[in-house]
Amino acid sequence: MSRSEAQSWSLDIALAQGGFDALHPEGKNTLLQLGHDPADFDTVFEQVKSGAMLPKAWAEVAARAERRAAHYERDGYRRTAADLYLRAAVMWGRAQYSIFDTADPRKASLRARCNHCVERIGELRDGRVRRVEIPFEGGIIHALLHLPDGEVRQAPAVILGPGMDMIKEDYLYAAERYYTSRGMAALSIEGPGQGESRTGGLAVTLDNYERALEAYAGYLAGLPEVDAGRIGMFGISMSGYWGLRAAAGATRLAALAAYEAVCGDFLTIFERAQPSFKKNYMYMSGYRDEAIFDREMRDRMPLDAMAADIRIPVLLGIGEFDELTPLEQALACYQRIRAPKEMRVYENEFHPLGGVAAEVFRYGAEWLERALSGDPALREPGRDVRHYLRRDGHIGDGSAAPDWWQGADPVGGLRA
Repeated sequence: MSRSEAQSWSLDIALAQGGFDALHPEGKNTLLQLGHDPADFDTVFEQVKSGAMLPKAWAEVAARAERRAAHYERDGYRRTAADLYLRAAVMWGRAQYSIFDTADPRKASLRARCNHCVERIGELRDGRVRRVEIPFEGGIIHALLHLPDGEVRQAPAVILGPGMDMIKEDYLYAAERYYTSRGMAALSIEGPGQGESRTGGLAVTLDNYERALEAYAGYLAGLPEVDAGRIGMFGISMSGYWGLRAAAGATRLAALAAYEAVCGDFLTIFERAQPSFKKNYMYMSGYRDEAIFDREMRDRMPLDAMAADIRIPVLLGIGEFDELTPLEQALACYQRIRAPKEMRVYENEFHPLGGVAAEVFRYGAEWLERALSGDPALREPGRDVRHYLRRDGHIGDGSAAPDWWQGADPVGGLRA
């Protein structure tokens, strides 16, 4: 029996005693940036006392939102209907995500409800949200294309990369609020191992995700709405890691903003953090034997010297107490990067960056907008900007190290 199966009881206790916040401190704020209505969220977690209850709770509240969306659509209130379909879509997405069995008919049924809601959003928003399917290495990778209002030509575009616990629908709200409203195109994706891509049989390998990113960038480059020379990426958690891998090779990406990127030794995320992370990644990669997974995936995943091969401008942001990548390991990775770079460390924040979620989503989007517009300040050779952002509003410039380190440098020997 794997560690994740043997220790699943610990997650049930955490949910029963402390709710979602016990698993992901202040993570609710991040989910609000992903389109979850706070009332919906609270209603779901009032019902949940164990992990097994999650699909039912998400599905029941999603159905309520969808019924109201259909009511407003029938009466011609298109914007209200679209907003409610969005709320329903992200919850149907959560419901199907909680089932880790691609053959389970319940997963397919819940996914169908999610897809229906997305279809209605696309119709109600005049085709500005569209499903995308791209053949890739014997399978299909899935995405949603988000376009600004009106006639669009040669616009910058951003790939919105989901963490391992996310799906493409999680960016429905953020894509409009932070990108298309600014005249940018956005493509929210599911790479190998994620969402519909995984359900269709496409597992994640050590290196196929960065190839999928190039396939997505190639798709964007072929659209008349997109300037092929101005394609960037916004990545959260594992997609920050995958984005760094892509940036270390030959890539169409012109800039990368990565928050909470898992860029340490991978022992922390898979052996010390909540057991669900390893269970999820084994599902994503198609492994059943934990020892083989450790040997073939976990031990080979750290970026290490690859970071030195990155050539595009990079923005990294991480919480001081990120549970999946110790800060000293994140700083060591950052120091290996030789491209123009920026690091922001947020005081007393955990992996969801919940206390600064709205700030992070907006700043990441604005930074990318500037980087893709050719702002020379962000592309200057040797650029190295570091900030430690305190919770009291004060910002330390020139260093991302926490004040309490008192000038000590635990990563000083890892600068190469």
